Parts: sequence; C-alpha cells; structure tokens
Amino acid sequence: MTSNAPKGLLHVPADEGESVWIGADIYTLKATKENTGGSLSLMEVSVPPGDGPPPHIHAHEDEGIYVLAGDLEFFSGGQTFQAGPGDFVFVPRGTVHSLRNIGVHPGKTLTMYTPGGMDRYFAGVGDKAEPGVPPQPMSEEQLHRAMTLAPQHGLEVQLPPPGEPA
Repeated sequence: MTSNAPKGLLHVPADEGESVWIGADIYTLKATKENTGGSLSLMEVSVPPGDGPPPHIHAHEDEGIYVLAGDLEFFSGGQTFQAGPGDFVFVPRGTVHSLRNIGVHPGKTLTMYTPGGMDRYFAGVGDKAEPGVPPQPMSEEQLHRAMTLAPQHGLEVQLPPPGEPA
C-alpha cells in the first residue's frame, strides 16, 4: 500500500485493497482487523442485479451499510424495505437480515463491521478477483468454504431449502 498518510493513520487509495469474488459479488477490503487494531472492517461491495446474501446473523459484529449506488431491498424481522444511494442501514449484532439488488444496475455499498474481523471471513471464502476475468456463479467449493468458515466468525447463514431461491 502506497500512502503519504502520517504515521498512525491508515490511507487506502481508491485502486487498492484486496478484492475477492463471492459468486458474482465483489468485495474489496479497505480496512481490516489487522490494519485497524481490531476496531473495524470496511469493504466496498458490488452486487449485480438479482443478487445479494441470504438471510444471516452476525453474533459478534454490528454492521453498517451505506448505499453508494443501486436499488437494494433489505429484509429483517419479516419485513422488507428499499434503500438507495445516500441511504444508511444499521444492523445490530444478533439481527437476522439480508439484502438483494432489485435494480437493473449493479448495487454498490460501503459495508462496515465493528469490531473488525469479518474481513477475514470474506477473504477466506472469496476467490481472488483478477482484472478482466468475469465472476463465476458460486461453486460448490466456495459454498463449502462459506458454510465451514461461518461458525468460526460467529456467522449463522440461513440457507433456503433446496429448490427455493435465496
């Protein structure tokens, strides 16, 4: 990481940060547990139309989602609501939630977890994103990594029964 930031500050330039594909979603890790002393994890996330994570619960982290672009539908507590550019959604730890891009353009968010650590989950599940290489649908191997690593990160994923959409 190249930066002119004073000692003790973290500066991650726009074109830097580890990027991984999880299915068709791309996660770029901007702040990690390691480079923030455990304070937070921050990711730039791009979600294609129709995609988004299944319902899940974070046992140890609060999650903040700032929508940069797109039309996202959030689900929590049996209710749905829409959020668009400039909207912020706070999800306290222990709250079941999911989101889905209901628009025709990619959705983009800044997603923060406090305390830090969820960045290691995404880095462990994802496949390294290479410039010019398109994403692939989530493979069985990637799904296996996601489900295996989830309990280690206090994450409970609520997958739908076979044959039902996520």
